[in-house]
Amino acid sequence: MNIYGASGHGKVVFDILKSRNIQVESIFDDNVKLEEFLGFKVTHAPHEEQLKTPSILAIGNNVIRKQVARRFTGVIGEAISHSSAIISDDIKLEAGTIIMPGAIINAGSKIAKHCIINSGAIVEHDVFLEDFVHIAPNAVLTGNVSVAEGTQIGAGATVIPGVKIGKWASIGAGAVIIEDIPNFAVVVGNPGKIIKYLNE
Repeated sequence: MNIYGASGHGKVVFDILKSRNIQVESIFDDNVKLEEFLGFKVTHAPHEEQLKTPSILAIGNNVIRKQVARRFTGVIGEAISHSSAIISDDIKLEAGTIIMPGAIINAGSKIAKHCIINSGAIVEHDVFLEDFVHIAPNAVLTGNVSVAEGTQIGAGATVIPGVKIGKWASIGAGAVIIEDIPNFAVVVGNPGKIIKYLNE
């Protein structure tokens, strides 16, 4: 598998693949100043043969990950998960999603494309995540939560059962979300309060 992204996030993806005995073929990155990463020569303009090998987008920023996904002409790999993650057999994982060490995903959940379930995060039963969602370390989504496209749930945040969070929202670290959150809202605190709205 190829890794697109020679950064800290790429290091974790490298470890995930290593934990599953999946060989890394190439490292891609747009930054032409980067020449080497984890012992690999960084490729800035992948050739046709490289693009035939499945790739995973190791980019933590949701906006940039979506931009890269739109223009990337290679094959996107199936979802990957660290060997220490606990994942129910009764879930749906779509291509490009990354599940990091110690994460838990329980039954009935559906995780769409290019999501990140970060280290130690808990996704309880019947949760639905749309494309490009990022659940940060140790965040907890309780049962029947839905999170729309591009939203970031901060480290250690908790979302109570049945809450719906809109697209491209930002939930601050440690926030406790007890009610539905609209699109583009920035929310902090316990209980969570909207402090501003992001630009569409």
